[in-house]
Amino acid sequence: MLNIELRRPRSEDIDELFEFFQIMVKDTYIKEGIGDKLEDLEIEILVKKKYLLEDLNTKGEKRYFLIAICQDKIIGTIAYGPANEIIMSCLPQSESVVHELGTVFVHPENQYQGIGNLLLKSMYQEMSNHGIKQFWLDSGYKRAQYIWQKKFGEPEIFLKDYWEKDAHHMIWKVNVPVE
Repeated sequence: MLNIELRRPRSEDIDELFEFFQIMVKDTYIKEGIGDKLEDLEIEILVKKKYLLEDLNTKGEKRYFLIAICQDKIIGTIAYGPANEIIMSCLPQSESVVHELGTVFVHPENQYQGIGNLLLKSMYQEMSNHGIKQFWLDSGYKRAQYIWQKKFGEPEIFLKDYWEKDAHHMIWKVNVPVE
């Protein structure tokens, strides 16, 4: 069993996290067969960097990250914050405060070892501590959709052919488990 430390990011983690996002987004794009969409890939990396800086600049008030570290190396991330534009565009206007869970990454060398579940369980506790009772999670990546469907069931919202033919986008509404 790996010795995993979960903690909040610090300013000294920025460079390593930026590099981690680069690795993870590129790996995701390659595994999804969309590695040729370089502009989209760069935008995705920039969004992750922006989210991290929002966390650090607001001390977790606007966006809240947890990182997983093993042997002094960042091997996973998870965050929550305001829901993205795709989620918000699908919800009624009456839903004003909507939380999104995202930036869930586990380094390719460490996947399928329970690290994602550990991050998720820890984030449930953090959300509960901050009075958050539910969140939304979305994905346009087929591999991630498979994992989220196993964990959360069928999505609340299914956007058929959202990205292109047979490239759907799925959105789940999830209640934070009470332990």
